[in-house]
Amino acid sequence: MSGTTLTGPLLTFRHGVHPEEYKELSCHRPIERMPFVEEYTLPLSQHIGAPAKAVVREGQYVRRGELIAEPVGFVSVGLHAPVDGTVTAIGLFDHPNGQMLPAIRIKTDPFSNQRFIPQPPIPPEQIPVADFISAVQRAGIVGLGGAAFPSHVKFSIPEGRQCRYLMMNGCECEPFLTCDHRVMVEFADELIDGTGILQHFIGAEKIYIAIEANKPDAVAILREKAAHSPMPIEVVPLQVKYPQGAEKMMITAILGEEVPSGKLPLDVGVLVSNVGTIVALSQYFRQGMPLIERVLTVTGPAVRRPTNVLVPLGTPMRAVVDFCGGITEDAVRILLGGPMMGMVQKSLDVPVVKGISGILALTDEEVQDITTYNCIRCGRCLEACPLFLNPARMGLLARKGLWEEMEELNVLDCFECAACSYVCPSGIPLVQSFRVGKAMIREKKAREK
Repeated sequence: MSGTTLTGPLLTFRHGVHPEEYKELSCHRPIERMPFVEEYTLPLSQHIGAPAKAVVREGQYVRRGELIAEPVGFVSVGLHAPVDGTVTAIGLFDHPNGQMLPAIRIKTDPFSNQRFIPQPPIPPEQIPVADFISAVQRAGIVGLGGAAFPSHVKFSIPEGRQCRYLMMNGCECEPFLTCDHRVMVEFADELIDGTGILQHFIGAEKIYIAIEANKPDAVAILREKAAHSPMPIEVVPLQVKYPQGAEKMMITAILGEEVPSGKLPLDVGVLVSNVGTIVALSQYFRQGMPLIERVLTVTGPAVRRPTNVLVPLGTPMRAVVDFCGGITEDAVRILLGGPMMGMVQKSLDVPVVKGISGILALTDEEVQDITTYNCIRCGRCLEACPLFLNPARMGLLARKGLWEEMEELNVLDCFECAACSYVCPSGIPLVQSFRVGKAMIREKKAREK
């Protein structure tokens, strides 16, 4: 399903790029449930913030959905068992980020039917806001768009601040990925319900569900659901352009407002949440199911059977890929996420974690060895940057190690969409240099504190 498929004027932002979408590989593939495997590895760090703390011991039998690690501090979330089974180890294991990090390993009970036993629903109207925030934290819910930022932190509106608009992010502008698309089509009722739960506590006056126009079936289904909802919901098709799914770009497209440099969406009265996150919110409040599984897309020219899969957290990635037919002999690169912002993966022998939205396998035809040349000052990166930064100049400063000068050019505003690297005719790895620069700036600030 390529290109814009809805007619009429479509909202968008200025600048950005138009990479090939490649969504036709999996956008019509219904979500399939991943069969349970023999063993699961649950890293304690699956979110931005402090890792969770294990509350189980080796040899302990745990039930599906049982809390196995509790949050440590406010910017931290709980972790739950994805299966009935026995804790076999608590120690250091390989993490998808390339490090060895603390994790809990669970051996699956082969005699269990692995059915989650629904718990009594939590009526939103009967609990205060503080209990809502605590429940979301304990449920382990994080942003499922890729960042894995703890949702309860985002949902905590500071005193004296107001959220006027809720935006459900269903843009999914990364090429190849279609998991959010399928979630909107197949979990539309849960999405509307979760939106209502959040709106009850946030008190927003208007709700937008933002969807890129290459998902007309999701637009149609959610418009029908919204029409029967008492909430002020508007389903907004947006122009197909990268990075339309970035929070700031979506706000600009829909409201015509810019989030000021160094500020957050809430500073302009907006709260943005991924559609999968809102579905998880509904499942927890209506069934008591914490975040123990997620939908991800397994796709790419090197995948034999691209599809969208509902996967228990902790499942070995190799098992997920094998479920999708495995990868072809000409596979040369595997990414976690999409090709624009995804990270190269060195091994499939690592577990699925909350922040993984896709596994992408590419061949020689999609992966090219790029020779880097000097900047020719063509200005293409300036035309591509959605934040109107100066990538060429920041890249030059990065090469010279001038971190303070990079900060003066607002490099910390960069959300690493890689649009500049995508269009650079000289093959300069701009976004990688920005990551280094941002890390050096933050390290310097930390030392000063």
